[in-house]
Amino acid sequence: MKTTHDRQQAAPGALTAFARFTLLGGTVGLASSLTVAALATQIPWGLANALVTALSTLLATELHARFSFSAGGHATWRQHTQSAGSAAAAFALTCTATLALHQLVATPGTLLQQTVYLSASALAGVARFAVLRLVVFARNHTQTPTTSPTSHRTHTGPTDTLTTMPTGPATLCQAA
Repeated sequence: MKTTHDRQQAAPGALTAFARFTLLGGTVGLASSLTVAALATQIPWGLANALVTALSTLLATELHARFSFSAGGHATWRQHTQSAGSAAAAFALTCTATLALHQLVATPGTLLQQTVYLSASALAGVARFAVLRLVVFARNHTQTPTTSPTSHRTHTGPTDTLTTMPTGPATLCQAA
């Protein structure tokens, strides 16, 4: 029987993970943009955007779990929630940068607006990559411990010895 550890691939290096993150995230982003435009012809744009954003975040999180960070399978609900939180923070950063630009420049040109937006998006993307790699899909966070040590006294003669023995089904199966 394969354990979770056996199914997990080695974690890719930071550059490989970043390249995968950028490629997968960019592809999902581009597909989402086209999908919102097409769906907005049938339903209100705001609703189309909300639906596509939710679905694309779920899809991107699954892809990042499997390929960008090789987390060993499907993303958990905790990882989906954390990923959605990081996406919301990225959205807030780009909105804040755009609002700040409009506060500082009365009528910014298209080139300046795009420069500010894309710069904020790039910064948010790098920050989101770091959060996903170091928190959401970190190796020590993807598994919950299934065992806890239990102390047992062993009578060995004149003195007693306190030993710690692992318990729990996973540990006991590994020991067999």
